[in-house]
Amino acid sequence: MRRLGLGATLGAGIALGALLPPLATSLRSWLGAGEEAVPAAKADDGLVVLSAEQIAAEHIGAVAAAPGTLARVITAPAVLTADSDRIGKVAAKVAGTIAELRKKLGDVVEKGEVVAVIDSREVADAKSDYLAALVALDLQTALFQREKGLYEKKIAAEQSFLKARGAYEEARLHVDLARQKLAALDLSDEEIAELPRQKPSALRRKDIRAPSGGKVIERRVVLGQPVGGEGQEKELYAIADLSILSAEISVAIADLADVREGQRVRLTHGEEAAAEGRIVYIRPTIDHETHSGRAIASFSNEALQLRPGAAMTARVFLTEREAAVRIPRSALVSFEGEQVVFVRAPDGFVKRKVAAGESDRDFVEIQSGLAPGEEVAATNVFVLKAELGKTRLEGLD
Repeated sequence: MRRLGLGATLGAGIALGALLPPLATSLRSWLGAGEEAVPAAKADDGLVVLSAEQIAAEHIGAVAAAPGTLARVITAPAVLTADSDRIGKVAAKVAGTIAELRKKLGDVVEKGEVVAVIDSREVADAKSDYLAALVALDLQTALFQREKGLYEKKIAAEQSFLKARGAYEEARLHVDLARQKLAALDLSDEEIAELPRQKPSALRRKDIRAPSGGKVIERRVVLGQPVGGEGQEKELYAIADLSILSAEISVAIADLADVREGQRVRLTHGEEAAAEGRIVYIRPTIDHETHSGRAIASFSNEALQLRPGAAMTARVFLTEREAAVRIPRSALVSFEGEQVVFVRAPDGFVKRKVAAGESDRDFVEIQSGLAPGEEVAATNVFVLKAELGKTRLEGLD
């Protein structure tokens, strides 16, 4: 009986030992059923298995590799200014008082448009002299024609003819001199031609016209104010065409040798791009206060969004070249001594070794290992790198 009991006990132990591993496995599976599944990485092929929901939860963004431009760029402070070739000063070229001001600040002005009227004795005297010279010329012309006819018919003496011709030439000279004086007072040929038909009350009035088109940015006089004389205001308005602006860019001396006319410039304010233009001039001197060079760039401002005087940041593109395949710099990482990217796959992302070329501040060229159109992880790439590294370590245990 003792021998039979010992055999039964031994058989039960063997059977229990055979059942323990499956039971332990089932127990572990049961205990872990309620836990969230952890993304699995396959170390052998570099695959990090992630579902679309997990990719979104980890904020992993993917971008497509594509051709693009690589640029060497410098960043420098810039200040917007009005283009000096598009600023006009409306000046009083005669002494008088302001009779009319036809434009206010901000008004749009066309080139040649009358913007003010001056009441001027100087203009009245010049117009009167011209009109008197015209009357005298008409009289001397009639006398000269009469004497010329009599002389040709041998009725009048040559002396009378020569005297009449001299008076005629003198009268014509007076008209020319009076016309030149009016032109010096800024009267146009059309205005001078209209003088004989002008009312006497208008002789004192002088129209002031805009030398260029644009917007009124300054008005320096008021109605009734004396202008144009000694010690008096001569500038009435300042007009600027703000559809084209300039920017003065402070370039560090170390970068000045690489800056060229014609290079592309992008103005930014904060993180937003404001305008793009080109360098049109580089000053040959150095600012002794800032110890920097000055480059002038021109920008289109048709929408009038840019304002003179604003401080901006200028990005000057020193060199630009095309790359067949380009990805964001954040997409390229180092893993176990190799430069790799994580390429989008149906099950997640796959590590792939690539050969990188030149780069700029934002992008890097891929010379081999990646084709245009393939998507690579570009944000939160460290999550993929960490997961793959952890799997490699677990594989060593």
